[in-house]
Amino acid sequence: MQTDPAQYIRDTIRTVPDWPKPGVQFRDITPVLQDPRSFRVLIDLFVYRYMRQRLDLVAGIDARGFIVGSVLAYELNLGFVPVRKQGKLPFRTVAEEYALEYGNATVEMHTDSVRPGQRVLLIDDLIATGGTMMAASRLLQRLGANVAEAAAIIDLPDLGGSKAVRESGLPVYTVCAFETGPEA
Repeated sequence: MQTDPAQYIRDTIRTVPDWPKPGVQFRDITPVLQDPRSFRVLIDLFVYRYMRQRLDLVAGIDARGFIVGSVLAYELNLGFVPVRKQGKLPFRTVAEEYALEYGNATVEMHTDSVRPGQRVLLIDDLIATGGTMMAASRLLQRLGANVAEAAAIIDLPDLGGSKAVRESGLPVYTVCAFETGPEA
């Protein structure tokens, strides 16, 4: 393994060209999750960052944020709450709609997911345009939580999402970034 764990994770992420549509370079974290060594390195990067912070919960965004978020919550001895796509939660929910390039989407949480004043780490696999991350943050804030930071494995800075999240006042941490362009 290289000496830089973040570069190791970046090198393990697979790029799938033209998926889900032509021109898109999909950044696939599946190889990171499949390999026990790279999965451990990834989780350890997050654990080392957050182990001394005062946090109460980890909120993971549907669906890949569930994978990393739940393991991270376990390692930090915190609770985990899911931020789901609309219509997937069985109890009373609060919803937040956000814009996509081709329409709108909605995320939801149970109304009793967090208590007022709890400090929550919000996590997903990547930040593209930032819409999902900001909608999830607004949901948590509406329920009274304090979102300590937005975290992701991958940042796609050319799409402006991490910048938009930062400009909304929410600190951002990502393990690695992929710029657009040929073989970025």
